Amino acid sequence: QVQLVESGGGLVQAGGSLRLSCAASGRTFSTYVMGWFRQAPGKEREFVAAINWSGSSTDYADFVKGRFTISRDNAKNTVYLQMNSLKPEDTAVYYCAVAPSYSGRYYYTKYNYWGQGTQVTVSS
Repeated sequence: QVQLVESGGGLVQAGGSLRLSCAASGRTFSTYVMGWFRQAPGKEREFVAAINWSGSSTDYADFVKGRFTISRDNAKNTVYLQMNSLKPEDTAVYYCAVAPSYSGRYYYTKYNYWGQGTQVTVSS
């Protein structure tokens, strides 16, 4: 069983920055593939970013490339999402999740553990 707790969401003006954190339980965190997804009201949950177990591979949705950065600290069992140049359309609940394989990183159905989510609101 893996428990994930996100933090760092909030209200920010367009152009601002936030850093989300996701703390994970479990002694095998360093083997996890970690992903960030988001879901806006009335929309489906969508892939944002993913990172492999060592941090050597990362991937991003096109709409966040160049603005968001995913990273991890295996010593702290934590994955981060640094979000810069935020836009009102980035407003959503952001979730971190664990997947067994990096090859399935784009598909939320491939993730088997989820956090409770953290709200990010970007005002114009």
